[in-house]
Amino acid sequence: MLERKHDSHKGQNGRVLIVGGSDDYVGAPALAGLAALRAGADLVTIACPERVAFAINSLSPDLITSKLRGTVLSPSHYPKVMKLAENADCIVMGPGLGTSVKTKDTVKKFCDKINKPKVIDADALKALEKVPKNCVLTPHTKEFELLFKVKPTRQKIQELAKKDQIILLKEPIDLISDGIEVRKNPTGNAGMTVGGTGDILAGITAGLIAQGMPLFDAATMAANINGRAGDMLYQKYGYSFIASDLLGLIPYVD
Repeated sequence: MLERKHDSHKGQNGRVLIVGGSDDYVGAPALAGLAALRAGADLVTIACPERVAFAINSLSPDLITSKLRGTVLSPSHYPKVMKLAENADCIVMGPGLGTSVKTKDTVKKFCDKINKPKVIDADALKALEKVPKNCVLTPHTKEFELLFKVKPTRQKIQELAKKDQIILLKEPIDLISDGIEVRKNPTGNAGMTVGGTGDILAGITAGLIAQGMPLFDAATMAANINGRAGDMLYQKYGYSFIASDLLGLIPYVD
């Protein structure tokens, strides 16, 4: 993990805001939040529907929740989430959000207006009509095709990525690009098809960015950490590990 000053105070080593969760998907934002903490971030706040928030509070005392009225993210939440974003060093959009029309419209507005570094994952990717500035996109193949209307190839990823619009394509061998360079991440295994590993990848990425790591480097390192933790679990469990098993191994991956 990243070095820090010995006299630093709470919050100086990264604040992450996660916007996610819905009645159907409670675990996704919690996994992302715990991964960000394990990656070294000081504080994680999850902005999510109130019933989801109370469930997350019961899952972990380490996660702060901001309780949004209703069952899904909607335009009425815009002022509150924008206020929360002011205190964050990185924002994760997507884990468990769902795909209601209200949610999609709100995601588009947030992504356009929030200028801070963002990790855009899962259902938030399905809401985008254009790629916002200052972000890491973490699509799998189908999400990439939905957003860009083309099949992902090394050449296409490099053409579509930019210095402030990093693409981390999740495949058996991940491809990460800033539009100039394409990096490969060969770590990971087929056991990582289990639900939740992508949420953890998004959380690790955000945790590293919140501590000051450049977007491209954070995406590359996060993919490597996530995959290597998965490989360690495969040695112990074969293909029977679950996403939450990854969390405890994140600090041990160099």
